[in-house]
Amino acid sequence: MDAASPSSKQIDPWRIAVVGFDHMHAGDQISVIKDHPRALLVGAWDSNPDRMQQVCAELEVPPHLQYGDLDALIAETAPQIAVVCSTTADHRRYVDYFVERGIHVLLEKPLASTVNDARAIVGAAASAPGVLVGVNWPLAWYPVHRTARRLISEGVIGSVLEVHYYDGNRGPLFHTHGKHEVDDAEVANAKASTWWYSAAEGGGSLRDYLGYGATLATWFRDGELPTDVTARTHISPGDEVDEQSVVIASYRSGLSTFQTRWGTFTDPWTHQPYPRCGFVIVGSAGTIASFDYAEAVQVQDNAHPEGQAIPVDELAPGDTGGVPNLIHALDHGLPLEGPVSLEVSMAGHLIVEAAAQSAADQTPVRLDTL
Repeated sequence: MDAASPSSKQIDPWRIAVVGFDHMHAGDQISVIKDHPRALLVGAWDSNPDRMQQVCAELEVPPHLQYGDLDALIAETAPQIAVVCSTTADHRRYVDYFVERGIHVLLEKPLASTVNDARAIVGAAASAPGVLVGVNWPLAWYPVHRTARRLISEGVIGSVLEVHYYDGNRGPLFHTHGKHEVDDAEVANAKASTWWYSAAEGGGSLRDYLGYGATLATWFRDGELPTDVTARTHISPGDEVDEQSVVIASYRSGLSTFQTRWGTFTDPWTHQPYPRCGFVIVGSAGTIASFDYAEAVQVQDNAHPEGQAIPVDELAPGDTGGVPNLIHALDHGLPLEGPVSLEVSMAGHLIVEAAAQSAADQTPVRLDTL
């Protein structure tokens, strides 16, 4: 069977490799793969074997599946899907590497660290029509946000006029895979040596969290992009990257705002901080509040101006995560759609890049100049 053909029907599970442990979500992806009935973890690789071995030991991944040579992993295990959890700056070269070998790719968010890299990734995918390349946005699989998208699609609040987003956590060094907390002393020691605080490697809260808001907002708005973006960031003395950003995006219907924050009082998966993490969507006939991890969407419309709580949808198996979604697409010969698709992720990336440029130049940036 041709592993690169999205129309192929196969009985055996999809053979998957996890590549790179720079992102703590690598461990989360391993857990998803191990639990999925149509997935088989055939190998893991990282340039830092100690880092990989620690995560693999915690998740009971046997040593014979851990590789220090990526070419050897490919040759010996023949993966059909590569889940890439490297630094954002390395996404382009890994996409090139796997697409050339006919291997489907799922990038752990965001798409890329520059517009040129993002466009190169889209181009590489287009040059191999049998290969699927997607981006995993964990926020996109939250039942509350998928329910909000359904309600928008059904016209419950009319046309989307504004999307307001605030999101983040205490910081990327305060937790590992599975949201396991890290001691405060370890956080202080790790800050100087991690890529999260390196500008060259795509660090910072803006690049970490703005992509979520920009990509999902584009999804909520059926692909509509702002004309221009104005952004400001806060960089603490001694740091290279921001821990806070505020972005104003100008659309034909008005202004939307996106805020990112490393340093929330609590992590939203334990206790929602204030401001609450998530989205408020304003429409021509109502509003929706869709907060991370909530069990209901809050909706105002003409019939319920006082507001009502609508329980979140029970999601189909293929809508619960990036790996399940990619497998579903491959099993049924479907394209990737929504935030996981390169089309929507590329649109979100343009907003991120415009915001980064605006913050650096202290001036509004038009998206058509990128």
